[in-house]
Amino acid sequence: MNILTKLACICLLCLVGITSAQAQKKGFAVGIKGGVNLSRLTMGDVFTTRYDDSGNPYLGYDGKTVKDNLKQSFNTRTGAVGGIYMRFGRTIFIQPEVLVSTKGGSFDIIQTDQDMPVTKTVNIKYSNIDVPFLIGLKGGPVRILAGPVTSFRIGDNQRLRDAFEQYTSNFNDALSQATFGYQLGAGLDIGSISLDVRKEGSFTNLANFQVDGQPASGNASVKQKITSWQVTLGFKLF
Repeated sequence: MNILTKLACICLLCLVGITSAQAQKKGFAVGIKGGVNLSRLTMGDVFTTRYDDSGNPYLGYDGKTVKDNLKQSFNTRTGAVGGIYMRFGRTIFIQPEVLVSTKGGSFDIIQTDQDMPVTKTVNIKYSNIDVPFLIGLKGGPVRILAGPVTSFRIGDNQRLRDAFEQYTSNFNDALSQATFGYQLGAGLDIGSISLDVRKEGSFTNLANFQVDGQPASGNASVKQKITSWQVTLGFKLF
């Protein structure tokens, strides 16, 4: 299933929600929103030998075989998010959104072919079109909401590809064009202004590949997912 097919399915799902909400003659609102993402990459640690383009173990400055430990980092990256939302319903509501979002994270590559391990931190950032489809409950000015989100990758920096080119020969196939996850959180409405705080997680991997050659120990699979906190301020247009 290509990206256009997935986008068509999401649009159809939104249309069903809109039709259902309108049939119940509930409230309706359209607005714009913007804010920040605070995101982090998660991945399993992999200890592996580095191989060259010919498939031979890569040798370091003193002739030792280079062995790298790929480790997830607890560092977070800050990105921006902005777009439009629609809300159908009052007490129980449906809220589809279309957002342009930047997310990222970091991980460490620890090179162990020298007397002292050398750590290189790789920072990445990429851009998505996020399409959340949320169901919520509102009491007074307070809202709670949750639902699935589909993210379509529209751009990334080269650092992720460059970092992994020593470990896999098919990274282009391993990098997901679309990921599926969830959002859950709470919001506050004061007049036309709304404040939302959400947790976002991923069901599918941002990247997933087997390292080339034989790993030194442990799992040979690298699987990266993204988790983030999102804080946005919205304005209801009508």
